Amino acid sequence: MVFPFRPKQSKGSRQNQNQRGSWLVSLAERNPFTLSRWIICWALIGVGSGLFAGLYWNLLELLTHTLRSFSGTSLLIVMPFAGFIIGLIIHLLGHPGEIGLIVDNIHSRGGRIDVRENPSMILTSLVSISAGGSLGPEAPMVQVTGSFGTWVADRLKLTGENLRSLSLAAMAAGFTALFGAPLGGAFFALEILHHQHVVEYYEAILPAIVSSCASYIVFALITHLGLNPTWQFPQYTINNVDDFALSIAYGIVGAIAAWIFISIFRGCAWLFAKIPQPIYIRTTIAGLVLGIIAMLVPLTRYFGHEELNSVVEQNLGAFTLLGIAIAKMIAIAVTVNGEWRGGFIIPLFFTGACLGKAIALLIPGVNPVLPMIAIMAAMNAAVTRTPISTTLLLTKLTGFTPFAPILFASLVGFFLSPKLPFIRSQSRTQNQSPLSTLETGD
Repeated sequence: MVFPFRPKQSKGSRQNQNQRGSWLVSLAERNPFTLSRWIICWALIGVGSGLFAGLYWNLLELLTHTLRSFSGTSLLIVMPFAGFIIGLIIHLLGHPGEIGLIVDNIHSRGGRIDVRENPSMILTSLVSISAGGSLGPEAPMVQVTGSFGTWVADRLKLTGENLRSLSLAAMAAGFTALFGAPLGGAFFALEILHHQHVVEYYEAILPAIVSSCASYIVFALITHLGLNPTWQFPQYTINNVDDFALSIAYGIVGAIAAWIFISIFRGCAWLFAKIPQPIYIRTTIAGLVLGIIAMLVPLTRYFGHEELNSVVEQNLGAFTLLGIAIAKMIAIAVTVNGEWRGGFIIPLFFTGACLGKAIALLIPGVNPVLPMIAIMAAMNAAVTRTPISTTLLLTKLTGFTPFAPILFASLVGFFLSPKLPFIRSQSRTQNQSPLSTLETGD
């Protein structure tokens, strides 16, 4: 069977076609059977992405299980050494890329994500995350799977919006594999590209959803994850409309926390910018600082996937939780600016959960579930500018069935976020270096 992809055209012809809109839509209108072939293509991209994500996750779990046995003062040796290995990999293999650079490529390079950066990203992220850096695996999964979408598009000789759609579909599959939420992962891949328009590349919505569903199934088969909520929050029932007002109030708290985090991040960036080259000096120093933080506040080690359940279940005091939240913000900033690799979405959720539970403990009679989830939502939406997908993701990750309070808090965080996006390339500023396109380093 031969896919009915567009034949090779001249540059002028391709530009005219793109101006008229998606050729796939018009082709599907003339021949619905053609669309079914595209669906198979999107699903196969999801399968390939799910396979990579499953293998990556299993290897990451193996390494993490080995390195988690180190604790206390031994972290002052293990984590700086891990930082040195990270820096050495970057020094030898080159810069591994980051989420800001991916966003910039979607805007300015027609969606092309370079596969040549994958070896460095895979190796550095595995060491970073398994050693205990405060970043998660979403960034490497998105970059590698997104480049797979570009690779498939190149094999099929696609250009323009069709190439971008396959890259975005593969990125969505990478998000979905980790979060176990096909709809949330699909929208996150599209929503994180913009700081104002929420979803602009609407032609990629269907490819992203189909690819996400396929990736979700494959990843679940390999890892047996994503079938149930990730974090074990108690059930919560909305009793009256006051809960909606409270979710808005908690959203304001989450937005304030996001501003504090961004300020800490920028201060940390200023300090790390003074560290001389080569890069393994910076990564080693970052490892030492992370080791000190992890030794003093053990729950800040790792990205929060398992640690958040400890926050939910343990009887920690309000001021202890506030201290953990501040320490986690510092740890995220050090991890990113120290050139360790990973993503900050789950670490932000962890920070928001700590703040929410602390507030609940300081106000007698408050059920901690609503403030925890609302602040998680608002903080992430304020930093990443993703209110819709944040709502969808948290509904799945926490099993919190009342949808509206999460949405209200996410929207509050989004509307109260800084004017200048945390991920600078979301604003489509051109002629920036890779470092200037990414305020996050993710």
